[in-house]
Amino acid sequence: MRHNPAAGAIIIMLRSLKMHGMAEAVGELTEQGSPAFEAALPILSQLLKAETADREVRSTAYQLKAARFPNYRDLAGFDFASSEVNEALARQLHRCDFLEDAHNVVLVGGPGTGKTHLATAIGVQAIEHHRKRVRFFSTVELVNALEQEKLQGKPGQIAGRLTHSDLVILDELGYLPFSASGGALLFHLLSKLYERTSVIITTNLSFGEWATVFGDPKMTTALLDRLTHRCHILETGNDSFRFKNSSANAAKPTKEKSRNLTNA
Repeated sequence: MRHNPAAGAIIIMLRSLKMHGMAEAVGELTEQGSPAFEAALPILSQLLKAETADREVRSTAYQLKAARFPNYRDLAGFDFASSEVNEALARQLHRCDFLEDAHNVVLVGGPGTGKTHLATAIGVQAIEHHRKRVRFFSTVELVNALEQEKLQGKPGQIAGRLTHSDLVILDELGYLPFSASGGALLFHLLSKLYERTSVIITTNLSFGEWATVFGDPKMTTALLDRLTHRCHILETGNDSFRFKNSSANAAKPTKEKSRNLTNA
């Protein structure tokens, strides 16, 4: 077999693009050693690189839309200087290494402390830089969907789809109550995802308070055993970014007014 590195690289690109017939044809043309074919290899290579790049961009855009993030967030937009969060751990999680072994993350803190921002930023990073499949849910909306599919006689469909995801983000666990039956359905879903799909949960509750959400202490203990088996816990504190910003903005007119009175 003739050795042609340029043709070999093209065959690899064609196969990655699932153009197997063309890949086989390139192999045959390489064997023939046609000067015209060899002269065309640089142009063919550039065309395939352009096609690969375009598919990657379209795939990323599709996955970002399919994830259903409430807003686009990245780590560059997170104000670590005003946060109590462990920046080193946040940046470590942002590398998404925990996804390779289906580890979990729990973000614990008060309202407005950046939990959703950090969870979304990790999800966006997983899609844009690691080609992972991510799904974002409000926890209450997910529980409602689980109850609805049960009423329709189609239990397990949501869980079945989510086992094919690399990361599921459940936002705001504990902010709004749900029924005991809904808690049981969420428990079964998380049990099915255990060691298959990574889960990020944002919550304002300590682990000891989770039983108030799920309603069953024994089930809650079993859930926490699974969830925290391979889990990273990131605390964001209790001081709200939004409260601090609104307080700072409210103070500005007062200071400006004081300067104007002084100058008068």
